[in-house]
Amino acid sequence: MIRIAHHPIYAHPLPEGHRFPMLKYELLPEQLVREGTCEKDQFFAPQKIELKHIVTTHCAVYYQQLIDLTLPKREARKIGFPLSKILIERECIIAQGTLEGCMYALNNGVSFNIAGGTHHAFYDRGEAFCLLNDQAIAANYLLQNKRAKQILIIDLDVHQGNGTAALFKYNTKVFTFSMHGKSNYPFQKEQSDLDLALPDNTTDDAYLNLLHNHLGWLFDEVRPDFVFYLSGVDVLEEDKLGRLALSLEGAKERDRLVLSSCYERNIPVQCSMGGGYAPDIKMIVEAHANTYRTAEDIYG
Repeated sequence: MIRIAHHPIYAHPLPEGHRFPMLKYELLPEQLVREGTCEKDQFFAPQKIELKHIVTTHCAVYYQQLIDLTLPKREARKIGFPLSKILIERECIIAQGTLEGCMYALNNGVSFNIAGGTHHAFYDRGEAFCLLNDQAIAANYLLQNKRAKQILIIDLDVHQGNGTAALFKYNTKVFTFSMHGKSNYPFQKEQSDLDLALPDNTTDDAYLNLLHNHLGWLFDEVRPDFVFYLSGVDVLEEDKLGRLALSLEGAKERDRLVLSSCYERNIPVQCSMGGGYAPDIKMIVEAHANTYRTAEDIYG
């Protein structure tokens, strides 16, 4: 049975112009329960992560500026959201949800965070709606507590995981793989251990063939004992920030390739949702729901 981190604060209200992206955090769990893919008792509400876990990954001064709301205006503008106490609390709860999900996955194979995938957060700054890098924090926790020796991060959000790449640039125990839009944000990319930059309008066949051809190599060469999967659905053709051209079925097959690769090798995986910005909220929810349906099919 999959386990899913979800907290009411994930969908907390924001000023006009920022509310739409938050709707999926409320609608997705409702959809999964209503259709019978998940039961209510599969969801858990994490609390705030402890400071000691944050500062293994992020600068203590930067974090203090966040919680004091004293981040320089130039740095705050890069984040995109207006900073507030509740926004910072939300990030801390998301990070804890990913960390707790890792511990569940170690014993049960797979776990999810309805939110997370904040891969644009660097050591000492945030960007593009990302303040704290949830999967990076959790990866460092696993390594420092000797719960994993070699980690593979599979980032299939349409945007390169620049913060994640920078955080682990010199860490040989974490292999970062990002498959993203070549012409999309961030326009100045960092260097992951493996980057696959895709041209605009890449369709299902080209995308899935490329992913399939690299997944086997990744697992054979990296030999991970834990995987993080960032399953952003901004790869869809309809996504207003994406520039790729995957269908709903193509995105679902992408999830199947990743999750079945982990399952067949008995490697635990933690999944964070990442982006999704199609104009139709129903399509965003459907695409994310497909990831959970696929996991239920595989892990049963």
